[in-house]
Amino acid sequence: MANKRNLKKDINYVLGDIIEEVYIWEGNNPDKDKKAGEVIIDEAITSFDTFMARVSERNVENASKHFKSIKEDLEKTAKSLAEKVNSL
Repeated sequence: MANKRNLKKDINYVLGDIIEEVYIWEGNNPDKDKKAGEVIIDEAITSFDTFMARVSERNVENASKHFKSIKEDLEKTAKSLAEKVNSL
C-alpha cells in the first residue's frame, strides 16, 4: 500500500501532466478552438480536488482497500482524460 504522501504526489503528477498536454496542444494549434481543452482542464482540476478529499478522509474502516480504490479510480480518470486530449 502506498502512503498518503506518495498517493497525493501521484495524483498531482498524473493530472498535472494531462493539463500540461492540453497546454502543449493549444500552443501547437493556435488557430483551433480552445474550448474543448478548457473543458478537459476543468475536469482535471475537479478530479484533483475530489481525489485529494478522498485521500484526506480520516474515518475509513479499511485504509488499504480505500487507497487501492482511489488508485484504481485515478487510473480510470487519467485514461479517460488522456483519450479526450488525444481526440483534440
